[in-house]
Amino acid sequence: MNGRRSFALVVAIAVVGATIALAAYASGGAGGSTGDASRATLKYHSLATAKAAGYGLLKDKKGVSCIAMDGMPAMGAMGIHYVKKALVGDAVINASTPEALVYEPSGGKLQLVAVEYVVLKSAWDAHHSAAPQLFGQTFNFTPAGNRFGLPPYYSLHAWLWKYNPSGVFSMWNPTVTCP
Repeated sequence: MNGRRSFALVVAIAVVGATIALAAYASGGAGGSTGDASRATLKYHSLATAKAAGYGLLKDKKGVSCIAMDGMPAMGAMGIHYVKKALVGDAVINASTPEALVYEPSGGKLQLVAVEYVVLKSAWDAHHSAAPQLFGQTFNFTPAGNRFGLPPYYSLHAWLWKYNPSGVFSMWNPTVTCP
């Protein structure tokens, strides 16, 4: 085989491999892809639609609704969470039905910036031997004694609607601020 054909074959194999890897990353296994999540949550750019669908404002134990990293402003914030409690307790993770919608206060309005998948540890562990995963990412674990007064839980943020320089699945976004 001459040099050009060898090079073309190597390039073709690399392109096919990259395509397969990208598809595997985007699908994340069971539950769909970030594209599925984006399409399913597009309607929630309207907070009225989110509220009508059963999402309610979440506040921490101190009554704070805009969640920021206390004492570490460089970490950024998450924003304001609207949670559908029935989904948190159901022990099911589905890319198209996030348990929480995350909004950033901006110009007197709330803008949808992320979604969050949340499941109580006890509910998940009753049926699974490992932490949940979605989009190829393992969920974060938050123990009891957390700022929300919740029992231990697993969670995963997906910054679908605002760029996060820390990564699509990072908990905190340094470009998000709370007033």
